[in-house]
Amino acid sequence: MKFSVVTPLWQDRPAAENLQVAKLADRLGFEELWIGEMATYDAFAFATAAGLQTKHIRLTVGPLSVSVRTPMTIAMGAASVADITGRRTAVALGASSVVVVEEWHGRDRTRTATHLAESAQILRALLAGEKTDFSGECASSKGYKLRLDAVEGPITIAAFGPAAVRAAARHADRMLLNMVTPLSVAALRDQLIRAAEKAGKATPEIAIWLPCAVNPQRETIDQLKRGIVGYLAAPGYAEMMMQAGFEDLVNYARTRPHPRELLAAMPDKLISAIGLVGDLSAVQARVDEYRDAGAGEICLVPATAGDEFGRQTLEIMKSQLGQSH
Repeated sequence: MKFSVVTPLWQDRPAAENLQVAKLADRLGFEELWIGEMATYDAFAFATAAGLQTKHIRLTVGPLSVSVRTPMTIAMGAASVADITGRRTAVALGASSVVVVEEWHGRDRTRTATHLAESAQILRALLAGEKTDFSGECASSKGYKLRLDAVEGPITIAAFGPAAVRAAARHADRMLLNMVTPLSVAALRDQLIRAAEKAGKATPEIAIWLPCAVNPQRETIDQLKRGIVGYLAAPGYAEMMMQAGFEDLVNYARTRPHPRELLAAMPDKLISAIGLVGDLSAVQARVDEYRDAGAGEICLVPATAGDEFGRQTLEIMKSQLGQSH
């Protein structure tokens, strides 16, 4: 089992602490840092800063919404980070949410699986240093070639629904899952294997983003719970939570209560269903479940409330579990 680190982008914490998380992950010897994008830093700007202030850690930028960024801008961004920092830089593609795509950016979020598949094909050509000539139903690029060096590194597609899984099977080196139960990992892995076999492709590796806190304090648990509120009624996630035994909570979330009221109704054990939370033995057991379900990489999203920069959690995960998996 491989462990990597995700800059957590907690909305209740200063954005600048993510750079400290990145520096800590590098100092502890984690091999890869995932840099997503929410409402604060531009992902490529932050990746450049992280690359310049760390020594060894590889960078993966994303998932980036294909409805918002074009393959050309993603390739240019990745090549810029790699050229400026001298660090291996990879990218991950995703669909993002209706709120981000349609409300924040005013863009259409339709046919996302097709958009993911076409964007990945264009991006692969661009990152290999080729001139593009691709006209798809959702994404196109013609005549552009990187002026910077080609960028080595895997292309990752974040998936959840069947169509996105098929896109990942055909066009990605890795499939990324976010906040999933081991049961969901196993089911999605089966879908991925079948889709890859049908496409005549090797099955991509599976990486999963999981909130993580070892020996959490009360404020740590509360931070993790706040991070889940927006997912409880979301398609796919809601069904997964119900399958994990939280049917009443999901039904309540679907009535659209105030987030504060929904947070108050959430039991602490919910975060353990879609993350690595508890004492070392509990986390160890949960890691084994995810491994047995088919995950090859766990991307740790460290809680930072009650654990500055996630230091305690990342140190324990690296020293206690990093060697045994």
